[in-house]
Amino acid sequence: MTSIAIIGLGWLGEPLALHLLEKGYPVKGSTTTQEKLSRLQSIGIDTGLLKFNPHPEGSGFSALFDTDVLFVNIPPRSKSVPEGFYVEQIKFVKALAVQSKVKKIIFVSSTSVYPDLNQKVDESFPLTIENSGNPGILRAEQILLSEKSYDLTIIRFGGLLGVDRIPGRYFSGKANVTGDSPVNYIHQDDAVRLAAWIIENNLWNETFNGVAPLHPLRRDLYQKNSMELGFAPPMSYAADGESMWKEISGDKILETGFKFQIPDPLDFWYQA
Repeated sequence: MTSIAIIGLGWLGEPLALHLLEKGYPVKGSTTTQEKLSRLQSIGIDTGLLKFNPHPEGSGFSALFDTDVLFVNIPPRSKSVPEGFYVEQIKFVKALAVQSKVKKIIFVSSTSVYPDLNQKVDESFPLTIENSGNPGILRAEQILLSEKSYDLTIIRFGGLLGVDRIPGRYFSGKANVTGDSPVNYIHQDDAVRLAAWIIENNLWNETFNGVAPLHPLRRDLYQKNSMELGFAPPMSYAADGESMWKEISGDKILETGFKFQIPDPLDFWYQA
């Protein structure tokens, strides 16, 4: 059975680990704090302590890289660290992976790499550092793609939501909120299933957008969240047409046979 190591057992990585363990895969992973390490081990996930600061710090983490598939899930912390920090983190991840002769890597990227051009975009969009909506994450992709000795698949997830992440709550009571642009979201359940699908179906050396197929307007979603979950809606919305937007196509992953359990963000479930 294919062994899998998940760098970053957080909001996405932990449920993915549990999902893969249920399917019988040998899974291990990393977290950045001792507190989480103890909790993850207590629920049966083989966990090591590893933090990229940006160089690797921790204990016994070299064993993590003795794996068939490395799932790299390190969210950028752009507000609290210097520019370029994330790119340096990814360079160290790559160096450890190459040193350990890892054969397959999945990299969690983001649809924020696409620019807001008031149009629909898919994976074929010609991205450059100059036109990217998130040059740091695009640069990280490029580092992993260059001079590689492994198979690499990139998942550009849209907004990872559901469970305790409720989009309407972030804008509750706020004024001048953008309401007329389409959302590019995916529920945690489908994000986990999509990552597992790539491993199970050997979909390597590809880039996939991980985005639910339906794109309701932000306004409709925020209003539905507030009505169903009992918090205040936005106080006011910006005039239509004021904000730039993009609609991310998730058709490519659908063409592989993957089916979303929750294709419409208006139907996402939450634990409010």
